[in-house]
Amino acid sequence: MDDRTTTNFTKTKPVDLPATFNTSAPKNRSWLGLLLVVLAAAALGTWYFYGPQRAPQQTRPNQGAVVMPVVAAPAVTGDIDITINALGTVTSLATVTIRSQISGYLTRVAYTEGQAVRKGDLLAEIDSRPYQLALQNAEGALARDQAMLQSSELDLKRYQELSKTNAIPRQQLDQQTALVAQNRGNVLSDQAQIETQKLNIAYCHIIAPITGRVGLRLVDPGNYVTAGDATGVVVLTQLQPISVIFPVAEDNVPQIVKRLRTGASLPATAFDRAGTAKLGTGELKTLDNQIDTTTGTLKLRAVFANEDEGLFPNQFVNIQLLVDVLHDATVVPTSAIQRGAPGTFVYLVNADNTVAVKPVTLGAANGERVAIQSGLSPGDRVVIDGADKLRNGAKVVPRDPNSGAAGAAPAAAAPATGSAPAGDAPPPDNGGRRRRGSQ
Repeated sequence: MDDRTTTNFTKTKPVDLPATFNTSAPKNRSWLGLLLVVLAAAALGTWYFYGPQRAPQQTRPNQGAVVMPVVAAPAVTGDIDITINALGTVTSLATVTIRSQISGYLTRVAYTEGQAVRKGDLLAEIDSRPYQLALQNAEGALARDQAMLQSSELDLKRYQELSKTNAIPRQQLDQQTALVAQNRGNVLSDQAQIETQKLNIAYCHIIAPITGRVGLRLVDPGNYVTAGDATGVVVLTQLQPISVIFPVAEDNVPQIVKRLRTGASLPATAFDRAGTAKLGTGELKTLDNQIDTTTGTLKLRAVFANEDEGLFPNQFVNIQLLVDVLHDATVVPTSAIQRGAPGTFVYLVNADNTVAVKPVTLGAANGERVAIQSGLSPGDRVVIDGADKLRNGAKVVPRDPNSGAAGAAPAAAAPATGSAPAGDAPPPDNGGRRRRGSQ
């Protein structure tokens, strides 16, 4: 055990030998780190002062020459429509549920479902035989009462002659006079019964009260119909002309009323639900008599000829009401209008192909055109496409929206069209030099 211990102690004792090397290591590392710092500083200084000078022809010409391609259009003088858009419902001017006015068996249906009929056309027939028999009975009663009236009138003449000589009592003459009046009343009653039965026979032939289109058949032949049937025989709807009822905001009512009082005709155009297909052109007919307090709107009715039957009852349509026309206004495309810190403005293209922020006051708008009340003059060119990255004073290459040809631009600016916008470039540093990576 002692030998092993001595041997192990001898082997572990040389651990103190590298002490000389460990004391010199920090000095070597310090000199090495100092050398690296000096070399890095020298390289950085060389790059800072000489690096930007390697390509002077590629950097400096781009300064101040960054341009953006845009589409520009001139402000023009023209007329612009002042319109009101609303959602309306097509409503028939007359919808009639045809009901029987007498009781009887339906013997015939003279129409086809969906058929267009005119006023007075036969629609259906009811068995008229009971009413014809009643007519004959009334005619017989009339003949009897007329004979009785004639006999009583002859007796009255005799009594009048006899009463002159006091051959008969006065009371008998008065009774005969009353009998004649009674018989005359019976004759009038019989004549009324005859007319009633004739009217019932006429009611057996159901005719169209208006011109329109019949709907689906509500009752089949062979059914017993009465005057109290709720469903009726058929529904007849007028399609030509037809109307559209639509609401407008109460703020627009004074302008509409003012135009109507001057005798102006306000055209109304109906479009489909998508607002793309034109369904018909009509005219404002009348206004409701009160504003709906729950919605703040007033109902208007426009009438359409509907010759092609493009409008159908209860159909939802988009209505465009032409209230007035603004003449000789300065008009620009709506895409030219920008909104931001200056308010409503446009980018005005100057003669040197730079843009300027120009505040404008908007007027009436119609589709893709808007009137400018102030801020622009006819002939001024404004940017209508590509204005999202523009800044005040930026250089642009204007292009005409119709021909697609590029406008006049300096030749030196052409290579820089793919660069960043002038407003996004970093400011110059150290006498106009830019840091690498900002080009």
